[in-house]
Amino acid sequence: MHSKLARSRGFLVTLSALGLLTTAASQAWDAKEVATQYTKYEHMVPMRDGLRLHTTVFLPKDDSAPLPVLITRTPYSARPYGSSAFPGWGGSAEVLAKDRFILVQQDVRGRNASDGDFVHMRPFRTDKTQLTDIDESTDAWDTIEWIIRNVPGHNGRVGMMGISYPGFYTSMAVIRSHPALKAASPQAPIADWFIGDDFHHNGAFFLPHAFNFLAMFGQSLDDPKHDDARPFRHGTPDGYDFFLRLGPLSNAETRYFKGQIAFWPELAAHPNYDAFWRERNIRPHLKDVGCAVMTVGGWFDAEDLFGALETYRSIEAQNPGVTNHLVMGPWVHGGWGFGEGDRIGAVTFRAATAQFYREKIELPFFRRHLKDDPSVELPEAYVFETGTDQWRRFGTWPPSGVTRTTWFLQPEGRLAISAPREGDGTFDEFPSDPAKPVPFLATTTVGMAVEYMVADQRFAASRPDVLVYSTPELEEDLTLAGPVEVDLQVSTTGTDADWVVKLIDVYDPRHPDADPNPTNERLGGYQQLVRGEPMRGRFRNSYEHPEPFEPGKVTRVRWVMPDVFHTFRRGHRLMVQVQSSWFPLVDRNPQTFVENIWNARPEDFRKAQHRVYRGGGSVSSISAQVLPQRKASGS
Repeated sequence: MHSKLARSRGFLVTLSALGLLTTAASQAWDAKEVATQYTKYEHMVPMRDGLRLHTTVFLPKDDSAPLPVLITRTPYSARPYGSSAFPGWGGSAEVLAKDRFILVQQDVRGRNASDGDFVHMRPFRTDKTQLTDIDESTDAWDTIEWIIRNVPGHNGRVGMMGISYPGFYTSMAVIRSHPALKAASPQAPIADWFIGDDFHHNGAFFLPHAFNFLAMFGQSLDDPKHDDARPFRHGTPDGYDFFLRLGPLSNAETRYFKGQIAFWPELAAHPNYDAFWRERNIRPHLKDVGCAVMTVGGWFDAEDLFGALETYRSIEAQNPGVTNHLVMGPWVHGGWGFGEGDRIGAVTFRAATAQFYREKIELPFFRRHLKDDPSVELPEAYVFETGTDQWRRFGTWPPSGVTRTTWFLQPEGRLAISAPREGDGTFDEFPSDPAKPVPFLATTTVGMAVEYMVADQRFAASRPDVLVYSTPELEEDLTLAGPVEVDLQVSTTGTDADWVVKLIDVYDPRHPDADPNPTNERLGGYQQLVRGEPMRGRFRNSYEHPEPFEPGKVTRVRWVMPDVFHTFRRGHRLMVQVQSSWFPLVDRNPQTFVENIWNARPEDFRKAQHRVYRGGGSVSSISAQVLPQRKASGS
């Protein structure tokens, strides 16, 4: 989900209604150039229930041949409004515009200039017997139907695309898709807001992301076509301090939001995976797909990595024979749609990966299915392998030929593929104090800084409330391709606990620094986060029915972290860190079981001792799929 604030403040970039960059960028088309090449029209398009949605159509002035249509539906805004007001286009928008498509942007129902009431992730309706039985799939259908009947100069083929929330609307459009819809690209689409996207990961609440996003998006504006939502003023650049002083989650409403921010009360009222969240899970509805689909995501997307992977998997499982591509690159949220994509923080990828995607993957996909251009044959999975920094092509994802390998937590901080030989009851122990939670970053930020997905973890490894396990230096490259499974045997002196596991690539001590190196980051021994995920312990057996821990009782906690495609190079080490807080990225667990953490009182937040067991019948491990190394030609 995109806020309208700068990334430098820890929020996400501003993207247009196309889900693409529209501010000034390197070699971007400015508004004057767009107006030179395109004519703009605005329409209020009627839906089947009589409401009308504001829709902007950009027609290429070169109308020498019929052209396909590309639509994006957005809750953010189809600005600027007015037939004489033009945006600037950069990134994907510029690449597509230069190739000549009829470009359409639409404010979704209830947002900005469109009629109706807005509903977050409006649930899909399986039974539609009346004209009032609407959802986002019917609005997409009605929009396509109107465009085919009323917009001149098209070739009868329609594509849809969008990043983040617009990605969700693209996913909704492919369900029982309109016959004219021939190609769709959900990019970082939201799939499930409780299990893995945006606000919750395995039931754990991503506090600064939800707080900061909703503080803006949830505002009611007098003139949404022209007024801007006001950024929340934290009064400090230190998010750790701000959210710690906030105290229990209920204080956000009483101190700051005071009934003025939409959807925050719904979060508080639905702490478990109840019907409210289940009906917003789009995955079981991704059926009857009649168009080619290319789902796009970033390996380091802090928001909707889960959604991209799960959208691809759900379409693949429920639509045999459909053209279904997955593209995953080394990107932050939406990072493929703009910029170079050559680095995140101190981690470089030695290639302009975003530019390559826009010109060699995205444009050819739409040209193939909307313009009958067969010149490029895309693989099912076009994925970037981090660590070796190269694009790979596979016939499926995860790729065939992988084998599952398990690494066990061992004594003295060791990590090995052999099960430990110790007897029952051996463990490592650490304190957990809600008053002093483990930071998710060593730097100061008030938001969910995107760099955390690759950040150096050396600051955490030195803390007494973080357990660290590591392999020896690797004797050969090790490539992991697919989901990472966590299997812990734990106990706590409290009655509730979160568990956070981080998979880390420890660089060679002699690893050269980046060049240029504006932050003076030293990469020798750098502990790069490859994947990290929390698990709210109360949901270990059921997201619908939380249950407390029995103090001192050994308890199994398992979860699956989103896929990785990363090579740990020879001379590097594979490291696992285990902790119980990740603040303020994840809200604090009071460690006293309460029915609803949103209603926890200050006295419920208590210190606890946690144990992770690693011997006998109670072993702890992580496992992942290992891809064999490619042999050199002629070997």
